[in-house]
Amino acid sequence: MIRNRTAKTARDKLVSKLLLSGELLRGSLLERTIRHTRDCPKCARGEGHRVFVLTVTYPGGRTRQYSVRREKVAEVRRCLDNYQRLKQAIESICELNHEVLFECPRRRAKGSS
Repeated sequence: MIRNRTAKTARDKLVSKLLLSGELLRGSLLERTIRHTRDCPKCARGEGHRVFVLTVTYPGGRTRQYSVRREKVAEVRRCLDNYQRLKQAIESICELNHEVLFECPRRRAKGSS
């Protein structure tokens, strides 16, 4: 019963800290270098051009790529981080709910003492 109350308290604490904003993105931000085959002095020197791409995989294995302008890279990274934090919080809440609903002993996270 005490463990159940402790789990509920931990769950409520996580719920109160949930980030619920529209600044969420799912996917991966990739940095690529493209090189033109001709008429580009920068590419001729082997430098190429750095570009950023947001890659998102949808159900059914379909993948979509979005070009990201340099000035939007920081915003995209922030939205990706927000999504990951929200996803981790939801997973933690689900684990606590398993403990509350089914009175399961809480498993220790890997690497914790």
